[in-house]
Amino acid sequence: MGDKVLTDGDMVVFMPMFSPAIVMVQPGRIPGSGPASIGGRKVCVDGDEAQVSVPGCTYFTPSHPIPGVGTLKIASLAANQKASTTQTGGKKVLLKGGMFTAKFEVQSPAQQPTAAGPVPDASPQYSGQGQFMPVNQQVSAS
Repeated sequence: MGDKVLTDGDMVVFMPMFSPAIVMVQPGRIPGSGPASIGGRKVCVDGDEAQVSVPGCTYFTPSHPIPGVGTLKIASLAANQKASTTQTGGKKVLLKGGMFTAKFEVQSPAQQPTAAGPVPDASPQYSGQGQFMPVNQQVSAS
């Protein structure tokens, strides 16, 4: 049995744990660029996930409690988030599936307070997870 097909504007929900960082996540939206549509919304196809970007999210770590800021993105999809057979415009359609691998790219590092002054977090990015929340609840694909 297939899973729900993603369409333009479907919500992208990131989990807050990007261990050891904790991110104050905000939802994103995935654009659909496929030629087919469901309910007037273009179908999401392989590659559309790379367009998801949620800037301005604050974060901190246990060792760097003064918050920093970064951008949430999708690093890679789970195997069950790309249709194995269903395509439109020569590209596989994207499905709700399980959890994708997310990345948090640091723009302004969190700080560690010290007697000599704040020390910035040295990590340029962190890994986490997220999932899709499709509007479409009728059309499935595999």
